[in-house]
Amino acid sequence: MNTQANVQESSSPASGQKPLLELKNVSKSFPGVKALDGVSLDVRAGEVHALLGENGAGKSTLMKILAGIYQPDTGQVVLEDQLVQMRTPLEARDHGVLLIHQELSLVPDMTVGENVFLGNMPRMAGLFVNGSHMNRRCEEILERLNCKFKPTERLGSLSIANQQMVEIARALVFQPKVVVFDEPTASLTDYEKVVLFGVIRELKESGTAIVYISHRMDEIFELSDRISVLRDGVYQETFDTAKTNEDEVTRRMIGRDLDSDITHEPPEPGEKALQVGDLCIEGLYSGVSFDVHIGEVVGFYGLVGAGRTEVMETIFGLRKPDSGEIRINGKPSGIQSPSDAIDNRLGLVPESRKEQGLVLGMSCKDNTTLAHLSDFTRFGWIDTVAEKEIFEEYMTRLRIKCPGWEYTTQNLSGGNQQKVVIGKWLSTSPKILILDEPTRGIDVGSKSEIHHLIRDLAKSGLAVIVVSSEMPEVLTVSDRIVAMYDGKITKCFDRSEVTEDSLIRAITGQEV
Repeated sequence: MNTQANVQESSSPASGQKPLLELKNVSKSFPGVKALDGVSLDVRAGEVHALLGENGAGKSTLMKILAGIYQPDTGQVVLEDQLVQMRTPLEARDHGVLLIHQELSLVPDMTVGENVFLGNMPRMAGLFVNGSHMNRRCEEILERLNCKFKPTERLGSLSIANQQMVEIARALVFQPKVVVFDEPTASLTDYEKVVLFGVIRELKESGTAIVYISHRMDEIFELSDRISVLRDGVYQETFDTAKTNEDEVTRRMIGRDLDSDITHEPPEPGEKALQVGDLCIEGLYSGVSFDVHIGEVVGFYGLVGAGRTEVMETIFGLRKPDSGEIRINGKPSGIQSPSDAIDNRLGLVPESRKEQGLVLGMSCKDNTTLAHLSDFTRFGWIDTVAEKEIFEEYMTRLRIKCPGWEYTTQNLSGGNQQKVVIGKWLSTSPKILILDEPTRGIDVGSKSEIHHLIRDLAKSGLAVIVVSSEMPEVLTVSDRIVAMYDGKITKCFDRSEVTEDSLIRAITGQEV
């Protein structure tokens, strides 16, 4: 098949037009890895063009080249029939190209308004920032996004979801020609997604060319006109969205059929590994009681702000409860800190891998053993051979794509960073494992592998808690599901009795 011809022959609502943007034969290498190998892609005005691929396929690298963050080793960028060179993000913005990052690129100590207009602040007499005009214009944009916070609020005081909305607001400050959305819904609630999709459609109708990167197939098929696939840094094919389906696209992404079948045999009754009784932190959650048995997976589902993450952080010793009890194997845990939790054979894969899960400047090996480094230390010396063996075990087991143990985690794709975090906690041999949004930013193939891994961990005798904002995920992996709303547990479901409707009612406070 002549896949390059496929790009030119595809039809869409914007078909028949000359491409607004063309990336031609783009290649990029990093130490030990070729991220892109002769990739060509075109995007038309008034089109949503989805870019798919497994973690490490080169999607974000290609878009960072477009946005002036990276420079290509070879290849060209053509915008409106003009050869352009994006040497910096500011230069890319001046050409009308904006990247909405998967990982936030904001300044926590600046205000919302200052972040929205960062690098483009309105000035009086060309010298002084016109703060009143800036905040007034920012407020109009926030109202368009249905945001409830103010331009004058410090960005660092906002939730991750609201910070993501600020990142999106930057796209609306000027009339961009091309907007790249890289996993924009990873931290958003269902309501915020609806607002974002409305904004994307407005941009499309205005003639903006949109590149949309996501691992969520429902979003891809709802929004996009065409879908292009990368695998291992190589362009594969471009599909008309209306003429393909999820199975066909997935096979092209991962080079095989997706094994998505997870058998749900009722777990063997085990002892209670974790018991939480009437746990409370004023202002965050109250009266939280549940238990987890050996050999079962308990899913926690709820809207952003329901208190799920805060409960897990308390169990792990990151927060001190005002009242309540935590028992492990029937005994009071006495956990006052994360080191106490690790001593009690607890592991926590946190919600935010960059801020909480990794030391980005350290190697994959060092991150993997960081939570129990004392196990590799003898007489003050670290056994690096044993460390390498542990990392290589989990690199194989979790299919982490990296050149080797010494590779710095900040150079990995987001999904492979997440796999390193999971490997770090599995390497501690936990008896109770908490996974908070374990597949955020992970491609469909790897997500299926993680789901199978979770079930296998439970079968091997672990007690597992999975916190997720994705209903299909909790329904897929859980034996029981705990629904939370406004800091309280509203209902606990056995998997055999739960329905999507009853779960929605429980997490929106309709069923208590």
